[in-house]
Amino acid sequence: MIVRLLLAALAAGLIAGMAMTPAQYVKTIPLIMQAEAYEGSGAGHSHGAGETAAAAAATPGHSHDAGDAHGAHGHDDESMLGFGRLGDTVLANLVAGAGFSLMLAAVALLTGIHFPVGREGLTRGVLLGAAAWFCVQLAPAMSLPPAVPGFPYADLGNRQIWWVVAVLMSGIGVWCIALRPEWPLKVLGLVVIVAPHLWGSPVPEDLSSEVPAYIASAYAAASLATTLFFWLLLGGLIGHFLSRVPEEAPA
Repeated sequence: MIVRLLLAALAAGLIAGMAMTPAQYVKTIPLIMQAEAYEGSGAGHSHGAGETAAAAAATPGHSHDAGDAHGAHGHDDESMLGFGRLGDTVLANLVAGAGFSLMLAAVALLTGIHFPVGREGLTRGVLLGAAAWFCVQLAPAMSLPPAVPGFPYADLGNRQIWWVVAVLMSGIGVWCIALRPEWPLKVLGLVVIVAPHLWGSPVPEDLSSEVPAYIASAYAAASLATTLFFWLLLGGLIGHFLSRVPEEAPA
């Protein structure tokens, strides 16, 4: 049973990761390329494609999509994986899709979410994906939005720590609100979600940038839109595939 669950989750992640690439090339990568045109030599930071999708996802403002490593916006001649912009993006999305899918399937098992065969299982999967998008993308982006190359960034370590805390607390908050019937816990969940934003996200010392604000704002919106597509598709696929995995027969 465990092997079937892993295979089902991996299949869902690989499909969602592959589907993410054309979405990025339609919505986010054109904006990244526009921002690169404003990026002066030596300005900003390195955009090598060798960073893993997990590392990219853990650095909002420096990451650009769930499953989008810096190969998605790195210059082709800086491709550390050797596959060019498109190849590095596809590979990063496949790795991230598989990783996020396994994570989402584990959350479903730990929280006791079941996926019946049919529309109900698909609906539960989509709702699970929406909750994951809120925790991983939307909630952190309220204080630390995705940013294009050349935009100012705070210290990497501080951003990573704040992002991890925001994601974990958002997950706890969503669990309290969505899966617990007690009203005090629902209120506590809301407080937990808001707490990292009241504390405040890291702010860069220098806020100046050559990149026009309209590109940065358009990118932040496009990034959230493409990641919403990714997480909803991933959740729906997980709900569909896991509903086909037979439950372990009682001893």
